[in-house]
Amino acid sequence: MTPSEFEQAALERTRGVLVELDEPFRLLLIALLVGGNVLVEGVPGTAKTLMARCLAALLGGDPDGIQRFQRIQFTPDLMPSDILGTSVFQMQAATFTFRAGPIFANVVVADEVNRAPAKTQSALLEAMEEHQVTVEGQRLALPPVFLVVATQNPVEFEGTYPLPEAQLDRFLFKVLVDHGSAEAERGVVQRHHAGLQVTDLSAAGLAAVADLATVLDLRAQVAQVKVDDTVADYLVAIGRASRGMPEVQYGASVRGALGLLHASKAVAAFSGRDYVTPDDVKAVAPPVLRHRIILKPEAELDGLRPDDIVHRILNVTPVPR
Repeated sequence: MTPSEFEQAALERTRGVLVELDEPFRLLLIALLVGGNVLVEGVPGTAKTLMARCLAALLGGDPDGIQRFQRIQFTPDLMPSDILGTSVFQMQAATFTFRAGPIFANVVVADEVNRAPAKTQSALLEAMEEHQVTVEGQRLALPPVFLVVATQNPVEFEGTYPLPEAQLDRFLFKVLVDHGSAEAERGVVQRHHAGLQVTDLSAAGLAAVADLATVLDLRAQVAQVKVDDTVADYLVAIGRASRGMPEVQYGASVRGALGLLHASKAVAAFSGRDYVTPDDVKAVAPPVLRHRIILKPEAELDGLRPDDIVHRILNVTPVPR
């Protein structure tokens, strides 16, 4: 299976569940094939968690018994051990046995991630960056196919904590979702009227597209996509330009350039090409950079958004020929 075939099959199978969500769901597919994590921001009822469920449903079973999907509801009293797991004393054997937490899954949804305090949010940092966790001094590896899909509500601030910049930088993409068109809402209503149960996606005909070994092979194919030196210079220039804009307090770190690199290689592979073009870089620049750009307060008061800065950078950065 090629990355292009995987993308087409994944989108075709999920369209019976997801309505007008091809573009945001394609970003989740890219994250899966480059080992990235995704922050999805949108008001309630915009299928943020459902997209993650669909992504997990596309994966075949793990022979080691790892769950394909786990959802963690973040709350102010959530503890790191609730995410990572803890040691439980076994009376009969008089020993401690580690009970794995929900982080040990292929697709982990951190629902309303900004409702937990920084101490608990930081429990995700090691998992997202190094694909391992440390529990009581012991390092435990996470599954080879692993990604975090975190969600947050952009309009409700009571009882929430802003995500630390260090944690935001660990997300490959920040995906924005909003209410769909009237036709899309009509399609959702019709599907539910016909008996769609989002808690049982297999009954809706959503079957696995690839097992985990195939996903690892697809990742290897994406990694082999060529990037010309001029294109590499282009994406580096875009990342560096975000730090030089007068309206920006903090721009993208080198992880921004790395995000552009890996994501554009997946876009090229989805298009059936073995090389990256500047258009591939442009296509992923907004979701890769928007959460890495911190605007100055006066710029925010003027109504400027990080996406405006990204589009301005793309307009002024010379495109290689």
